[in-house]
Amino acid sequence: MVVVANRIRVAPGYEKDFEERFRNRKGLVEKSPGFIRNMILRPVDSEFYSVMTFWESMDAFVAWTKSDSFREAHSGPRPPKEMFSGPNVLEIHETVFDTETTE
Repeated sequence: MVVVANRIRVAPGYEKDFEERFRNRKGLVEKSPGFIRNMILRPVDSEFYSVMTFWESMDAFVAWTKSDSFREAHSGPRPPKEMFSGPNVLEIHETVFDTETTE
């Protein structure tokens, strides 16, 4: 399994707007082959949200990023630049151990 974590620094006062963008998204990623799940994590003691997607493989994730559905999911009105207080950080991890599986 591959976990893609996009750490996004959300400026104070924009938290609700940021969260609403995900609640109102098109939901296209769920239809992508190899997709497992999506999680949005609200920070407790920082300004970084974590947007995490879980994939069966790196190939499945890469195929999603090259798909028409990906382009459609990321089209539409852009958030105001003031919503972000710095650049995002994209991290991709391979699962070594997961208590939910026997791998």
